[in-house]
Amino acid sequence: MARADKLGQPRGTGSGTGYDADAFARWAESVARFFGTGRYLAIQTIFVFLWIALNMIGIIGRWDPYPFILLNLCFSTQAAYAAPLILLAQNRQADRDKEEIERDRETNARSLAEAEYLAREIAEVRIMLAQKADREDLIEPLEKLTRAVESYSAESSHQ
Repeated sequence: MARADKLGQPRGTGSGTGYDADAFARWAESVARFFGTGRYLAIQTIFVFLWIALNMIGIIGRWDPYPFILLNLCFSTQAAYAAPLILLAQNRQADRDKEEIERDRETNARSLAEAEYLAREIAEVRIMLAQKADREDLIEPLEKLTRAVESYSAESSHQ
């Protein structure tokens, strides 16, 4: 056995496949982002202008004469690869948006629970304040007690 095969594992399986779907998706997103930049449009415009100019003038030779079928084939191939890459990038963005919405929903639920708790606490404090004896509640009983003490001391001094 010249190779270092793992005999307990069938060929073509295991972690050594080398394919990382997330790495490919990140690459696809970077390509899709690049396709949406002004730099890409400028590079493509310069490329097309040079392609047409070199084929019209014939300095290097006319490898793609008018109507530039090879250039059209290049654009078709580019579009065939760009569309799935852009869709993959959009799907990943949609997944991130869903996760963010779920985090926002959880944050809102916690905030609502805290607000309801605080509302209950404030209501309890209001109820307690409403039951608290204030000055007006104490004046009348104190006046009655004062009169009772005065009448008792007046009676005891007369006897």
